[in-house]
Amino acid sequence: MTSWLTLPMINMDRRILHLDLDAFFVSVEQSLNPSLRGKPVVVGGQPGKRGVVASASYEARAFGLYAGMPLASAHRLCPHAIFIPGSFSHYREASAGFFRILADYTPDIEAGGLDEAYLDVTGLLPGFDSAFHMAQQIKHRVRRELDLIVSVGIANSKVVAKIASDLGKPDGLIEVTKGAERSFLAPLAIGKMPGVGEKTERLMKGLGIATIGQLADTPPAALKNRLGQWGETLHRHAMGIDDRKVEPPGEAKSISRETTFAADTLEEGFIKATLRYLAERVGADLRQHAKRAKCVTIKVRFSDFETITRQCAIPEASDSDQAIYEAGLRLLARAFHYRRARVRLLGIGVSSLQDPGQQLHLWDFTDEKAARLNRTVDQLRKKYGFTSIQTGQTRRLKEDYPDSPDRDGYRLHTPSLSR
Repeated sequence: MTSWLTLPMINMDRRILHLDLDAFFVSVEQSLNPSLRGKPVVVGGQPGKRGVVASASYEARAFGLYAGMPLASAHRLCPHAIFIPGSFSHYREASAGFFRILADYTPDIEAGGLDEAYLDVTGLLPGFDSAFHMAQQIKHRVRRELDLIVSVGIANSKVVAKIASDLGKPDGLIEVTKGAERSFLAPLAIGKMPGVGEKTERLMKGLGIATIGQLADTPPAALKNRLGQWGETLHRHAMGIDDRKVEPPGEAKSISRETTFAADTLEEGFIKATLRYLAERVGADLRQHAKRAKCVTIKVRFSDFETITRQCAIPEASDSDQAIYEAGLRLLARAFHYRRARVRLLGIGVSSLQDPGQQLHLWDFTDEKAARLNRTVDQLRKKYGFTSIQTGQTRRLKEDYPDSPDRDGYRLHTPSLSR
C-alpha cells in the first residue's frame, strides 16, 4: 500500500474516498472457488458464444484482455484462460455486503455501480486520526468479511480520488493531500483522466496534449472551442479542481431490462418469451421500488446493428407484469411493421414513474387480485429464485438455456438477463 505525501489529515479539509473492488466479478468467483486464484479467468460466457468480457483477472489482463472485448478475441489472445458465464445473484449479494460495510462509516455514499463508491468522510472520523487510517480499516474489513480486495483513493475531490484509486490497482491505497493535486496529476497520461475516452484522447494528442499536466497548461478557451463546456470541465479537473458533491442516488426515473441473443433470431415464440421475461423483471423492480409506470418503451437491435425504440403510454399507471408485457407486444408489432429482420438485442423499459395509488373501480376486483398475486409471486421468487415460478410463455426459455448452479433456475447467455 502507498500514500502520496502521507501527512495526517487532522483538520476539516474535504476528504473524499473512492473505493473500487478489484476485478469484481472474477474476485467473487475466486472467493467461491479458490482453485481459480492466480489463474487467467474471464467472466462473461464461453468463447464459442456471442458476448463480451464482463471481467478479467489480472492474470488474464496480462495477455491484453479487457472488459468489453469480444469473447472470441479474448480466447484468441489467451486460449488457456478459464471462461465462466457468471452469476449475477452472487455479485449482487457481494455488492450488498460491500455497501453495508461502507454504511458503517458515513451516510454520504454515492454508488458508481455494484463495485465502486464515493464516500465523503469530511469531519466524520470518530475513532480515526485520518481518512487514510479509516481507508485501511475498510480495506481490512472488505478482505476479512467478503474475501474481496478493494483499492482506495483519497483526495479533496471526486475526480482526483478516482484517479488515485485507479492508479493504485490492484489492492492500492493512495492519498493525495491538499495542495498536491496538480503535481500528482501532471505526469499522468491524458487517458487516465475520467471522461477521456479513445476519441477524446486522439483529439487531445492532435492538440499536442499527452499528459494531464499539459491539459492543465492549455488555455481553457482553446479546449472550449474544441469540446464545448466539457473542455472547460476537463481543464478544471486537470488542475485538481472538482467541487461536485458526493450524492446518494436519487429516485429512479426509469427501469429497463435488455439482452443480446446468442444468435440473431426471428423466431416469434422465442422473442415473445424473452419479452415476457424482461417485462416480469421490470415489473418486479417497479414493485420493489414501490412505483407504477405510465410509459412503456421497447428497444430492438437488428442483425445489422440498426437500433430502434418505440414507446407508448398505458391508460393507467401500473406495476403489473401483464400490463407492461401487453404494451410491449403492441410496440413489438410496430417495430416489425417498420422492419421485419432478425433481432440481435431486445429490451423493454418503463418511465414516467409515479407513487402507488390509483382510483379503485367499484365492484371490479380484478386489479386488486392481480396485485395480491404479484406480491405473492415476488415473495416466492425472492425466497427460491426468480425462475422458480414460470409463466406459460417463459417456460420455454428453460428449454433454450442450460441449468444454472445458482438460485436463478437457468442461466441465460447474457448477464443482463440474470439480474
